[in-house]
Amino acid sequence: MKIRPLVSALVLSVSLAAPMTATAVLPVSVDGQSLPSLAPMLENVTPAVVNISVAGTQTQRQRVPEIFRQFGAPPEAVRERPFKGLGSGVIIDAKEGYVLTNHHVINEADEITVTLTDGRSFMATKIGSDEGTDVALLQIESDNLTAIKMGDSDILRVGDFAVAIGNPFGLGQTVTSGIVGALARSSLNIENYENFIQTDAAINSGNSGGALVNLNGELIGINTAIYGPNGGNVGIGFAIPVNMASNVLKQLLEHGEVHRGVLGVTGRDLNSEVAKAMDLEIQQGAFVNQVFPDTAAADAGIEAGDVITTINGKKVKSFGQLRAQIGTMGAGAEIELGLLRDGKNKTVSVKLGAAEEQALNAKDVHSRLAGATLVNASDNTKGVEISEIVKNSPAQRMGLRADDIIIGVNRVRVKSVKDLKDALDEQKGSTALQVIRGDARIYIFIR
Repeated sequence: MKIRPLVSALVLSVSLAAPMTATAVLPVSVDGQSLPSLAPMLENVTPAVVNISVAGTQTQRQRVPEIFRQFGAPPEAVRERPFKGLGSGVIIDAKEGYVLTNHHVINEADEITVTLTDGRSFMATKIGSDEGTDVALLQIESDNLTAIKMGDSDILRVGDFAVAIGNPFGLGQTVTSGIVGALARSSLNIENYENFIQTDAAINSGNSGGALVNLNGELIGINTAIYGPNGGNVGIGFAIPVNMASNVLKQLLEHGEVHRGVLGVTGRDLNSEVAKAMDLEIQQGAFVNQVFPDTAAADAGIEAGDVITTINGKKVKSFGQLRAQIGTMGAGAEIELGLLRDGKNKTVSVKLGAAEEQALNAKDVHSRLAGATLVNASDNTKGVEISEIVKNSPAQRMGLRADDIIIGVNRVRVKSVKDLKDALDEQKGSTALQVIRGDARIYIFIR
């Protein structure tokens, strides 16, 4: 099975059934009682959901074989390829013309066109975009817009009804319904910060950026991906919780980018196996493996072996959920965490640090390190530790592993993430990373 983003290419194939010979008229009521219908709610909501079409040019780089470079060929061949795509979006502020969508819908686009349900089209301006959460904010200039009501994704329960609205396969606005099948889904390798709502409301390619709403017509999520073998709906779709998206939007509006909050811990999901090994009575939460010194967690007194059970009084089900929620809160945000330590509940106040001070996604350091998370090493080694690494990412394929400690670039010693970035920025030829793995020192080349 593959998990796929929902942006749709401009290709459409339609099969037409035989025409009906008669038109059935259904009653609007039976014995004086109105039949249940989502139509009244949707009449208010659907004008706030828009179609998005994009066009741009993608740059592709391909390494030239050594044998050709010996005869003067450049080390890389650069090719530009035009592209077009379709997606969806949601108007969240009618006065300002703000439209919420996915990062992958508008990524690398030179032209973004927003089309309303009444047929009007507008060129959109990108206010900001965050790849880590797959959230983007656009703006259009128009009167008579309809904005959607914002819901509260923190109060969702498995089994709540959900309605998906979007632009699947470029067909035009389409509505499907289902239920919330699961909450706090993570470890799917779709995005860097994952805390998804899972639903069986049918969503397909082109639904990216569209709305997931409750029966009150309130936005509870932004549809972003599906789980399926061939890009079609199989009843498992994923949406970014609206509360998480709202945290990102506030920062995009204020800064044009996200200034991530960082707690300063590594950990894992608490499950029955871990709970049994640690003699814990609870089965869900975020188990803390390590606390890095001089971080928000260390300052708050969090310790390795603690289980984080709540954020601001709301339950934490997994370490992935904790990481996603912390990562979408701004640097300097003040929060309360509920802990379980030695069988006793404890609450601590935390002021989140800044990502640039404590941790970076390795793609920000070097493109070939994408998929790793780098932190300043916490022991006397004084290097850069890989605290997490995404399966099949460029960093993993290059040979790096979680818990590796990078101590040098070629012959240049590095003691921090900033040192590593500076050293890599200065390298122009072959680059070797000096890495400590367990008791061994090895070299890994960046190619």
